[in-house]
Amino acid sequence: MEGAALTRRGLLVGIGAVGGAGAMYAAMGALGLAPSEQDKAFTPPRPGDFTLRGRAAASVVILGAGVAGLTAAYELGKAGYDCTVLEARAEAGGRNLTLRGGDRLTELRGPAQEVRFGEGVYFNAGPGRIAPWMVTLDYCRELGIPIETFVNRNAAAYVHTNGQTLRARTAQADMYGYVAELLAKATDLGALDKMITKDDRERLLDFLRRFGDLGPKLEYEGSERRGFTEFPAIGAGTPITAPGSLHQVLAAGTGHAITNDFGYDQATPMFQPVGGMDAIVTKLVEAVGADRIRTGARVTKITTLADGVEVTYTGGTLKADYCIAALPPHLLARIPHNLGAEVAAALRTPVPVPAGKIGLEYGTRWWELEDRIYGGVTETDLDITHIWYPSYGYHSERGLLVGYYNTDENAELYAALTPDDRRRRALTQGKKIHGEKYRQNVLSSASIAWERQEHIEGGWVRWPSVDSSFTLLQRPAGRVYFAGDWLTHLIAWQAGAMESARGVVTELHERVLRSP
Repeated sequence: MEGAALTRRGLLVGIGAVGGAGAMYAAMGALGLAPSEQDKAFTPPRPGDFTLRGRAAASVVILGAGVAGLTAAYELGKAGYDCTVLEARAEAGGRNLTLRGGDRLTELRGPAQEVRFGEGVYFNAGPGRIAPWMVTLDYCRELGIPIETFVNRNAAAYVHTNGQTLRARTAQADMYGYVAELLAKATDLGALDKMITKDDRERLLDFLRRFGDLGPKLEYEGSERRGFTEFPAIGAGTPITAPGSLHQVLAAGTGHAITNDFGYDQATPMFQPVGGMDAIVTKLVEAVGADRIRTGARVTKITTLADGVEVTYTGGTLKADYCIAALPPHLLARIPHNLGAEVAAALRTPVPVPAGKIGLEYGTRWWELEDRIYGGVTETDLDITHIWYPSYGYHSERGLLVGYYNTDENAELYAALTPDDRRRRALTQGKKIHGEKYRQNVLSSASIAWERQEHIEGGWVRWPSVDSSFTLLQRPAGRVYFAGDWLTHLIAWQAGAMESARGVVTELHERVLRSP
């Protein structure tokens, strides 16, 4: 165009036509129209991260500041929703409760406990471990929560059944050994010839020799796997005495104890947040915003309307576009509502499960010094059920172990006792495994009966069956959605609460985006 002035846009178009987009972008940089380098490196999405597509503007009232409620508020907040969380208890977290020195633990129908643990000592009174495949670890990474290994299986821990105490390694070696012997002899005698080929027979026998540490005659006569009274060093060591008979091993009833971690949810390795499980709650509260969480706010009525939801609570009335009810179902069932008879009946279907724990703080970590136990769990058929050894603070001067973690009838037995009597009974039972040292140098203790925790009233719930009530509550009732581990197949796990929350906020968000 003869006589026309050359504009910057025209210049750039011409450069792009001749040299391509790269040349045009370089020219834009030279003219100050584009940065010569990216201001921030691109970070691709990571597995486990959860993001709602698009943003929306709607208000949501969330009932309950447990893990499910906090996760829902966190994810909705990232997508632009205005969330308010109502929590009846004095603090957020729900069953994710970690006790430290200076805390005060109250109880329905029982005295309060003043927690007097020493500095750096804590007690995870609720959840205590996380499997690596669970979404809980993704939130730990996303929120910047450091994690460490939780020792779930420890060969040096004990198995106590039928009045007999064995190291876990000994109980396992004997059971595996005798099972291998029985199968190997049956195979060798041809009992399986109709099921396996000759080559398979030899492969199976080779495996069984290794699995059970069998002798030349395919017999289990004991093994160094059982352990030592004096471990090898300069000398060869002193193995513990030979095993009992097959009848004695079977009669000991150790089968359940040595297979407790075989399931997908308990398999090694497992993890825990550094410094206490409540680190998850702390970070979620920070991300949601403490100003959006109203504690001491007990819900007294839920009304779904054509254009929203109205929630009445001890501090007043709040109206929002939607509601997520993340309370235990047996508590929701008591709250007056207009959600229908079917919903009311469904909420009454799951049954709360009693659960209890006690934390025992000792002046020395004798389990490390004398028993050489570093983390892990002792399994028992006593009413304490388990003893957990701490997976943190190794070689510290003092430490805390979980003296019982029980459910159902055993939990109800301890719940009916005073905290002092719970401690006395737990120490008497633990003495059967560890001897008199178990009752010595106990500095302090704290115990929890979850069915006596106000506004929770149960460790988790149990469905009689996964029926229509379960699926009904996975859908909204008008503008009210339900969330919690109790609506998943991960009941009693934080991962269940988080997965439920993610499902609910996705469904709610898609509904909002479809709305005119």
